[in-house]
Amino acid sequence: MNGELIAVLEYLQREKGIDKEILLEAVEQALLQASKKSVGPARDLRIEIDRKTGAIRALAKLVVVEQVVNKHDEVALADARRRHPQAQLGETIEVEVTPQNFGRIAAQTAKQAMLQRIRQVEKNMVFEEFKGRSGDILSGTVRRFERSDVIIDIGRIEAVMPSRERVPTEGYQPGDRIRAYILSVSNEAQGPAIILSRSHADFVRRLFELEVTEIADKTVEIKAIAREPGFRTKIAVVSHNEKVDPVGACVGMRGMRVKNIVRELGGEKIDIIRWDPNVIQFITNALSPAKLKTVTVDEATKTAQVLVDPEQLSLAIGKKGQNARLTAKLTGWKINIEKQEMVPLLGFEEKMARAIEQMATIPGISPETADILVKHGFHSLEDLLTAQMEDLTEILGAETATAVQRAAEAEQERREGAVTEPDVEGASEQPTQ
Repeated sequence: MNGELIAVLEYLQREKGIDKEILLEAVEQALLQASKKSVGPARDLRIEIDRKTGAIRALAKLVVVEQVVNKHDEVALADARRRHPQAQLGETIEVEVTPQNFGRIAAQTAKQAMLQRIRQVEKNMVFEEFKGRSGDILSGTVRRFERSDVIIDIGRIEAVMPSRERVPTEGYQPGDRIRAYILSVSNEAQGPAIILSRSHADFVRRLFELEVTEIADKTVEIKAIAREPGFRTKIAVVSHNEKVDPVGACVGMRGMRVKNIVRELGGEKIDIIRWDPNVIQFITNALSPAKLKTVTVDEATKTAQVLVDPEQLSLAIGKKGQNARLTAKLTGWKINIEKQEMVPLLGFEEKMARAIEQMATIPGISPETADILVKHGFHSLEDLLTAQMEDLTEILGAETATAVQRAAEAEQERREGAVTEPDVEGASEQPTQ
């Protein structure tokens, strides 16, 4: 047993990086508890393991007396002098009290103690490895699901991505390789607890820091991020070098940098805008690609009033209010968007005819359907996007109403794409240094 113990400890030290001395101390402590049953309540009992041979001894401090009354605390003078020739009455000496069956007890106890200590040391080593990595991105393999939480194997430990940190548009399967943001690391009773996220706004920030060298070297700074995971992100950047265009640096040559990030995010749209210390200009940039007429701000309430032409209203607000909502998060200002009333220059018949003509230009809406819609008060794409399905069904029938609603949504997406894409391509052509 003794030689085998040392060999096992040396193997564990080589393979797992666990100090042999730590394991030996753990075994000694475990043997001390086990030996109290076989040795008895000896005074100052301790266990000693020879670091070279692995020999195990139980030692107790006993008082030298003429006649032993309590064998657990006393030793006869004659017995004491056989071990310590200079022993005197009343003196305390250390005597070996290793029981005959101690080898079997030691073998069982040492195994349990080592396993327990190895688990504890490994947990501590994992915690030490990860405790300073909050905010980093790591890769892992999806292992299983616990309710709606995702358990991810990251090597020496499993991490958890709670349901609240998942992207609603993403699906995961066991065996999938994914990257995630380390949200927090804590040392719990059962071991290190590592919480991951793919929905956090700082996940996008770290992806840009890894992809864009100008951000990594502090030439370009990310001033603010607003994100609706799985759908759209707005990121405001500024350059500390007048020769470097911040938007162009983030987009990259032919858009490759931002495309890599979009691919990692599963197709999530990313708007890269130029940060400006002037809040009016910042809001104007943030509401891009919509063209604004006027922006007025109230510093006391941090509210911005934005006026746009009627045909720009849906673009400024965005699908289901997304553009306006993200702009408010990005700037920290409450954004109110209204359309500027147009002075009537045309007669009633001319306006009706113009509205029908414009409505019929939307792919999927025929001139006949456009005529019915306009006559019932739906004069623009914005009117169709905000219309209740019940109202459209009442005047067009269920099938045509559904087709009209889909055509309106498709046209909205087409217009947004038509404006956004040239902006990205234009930014990508600007040189970065």
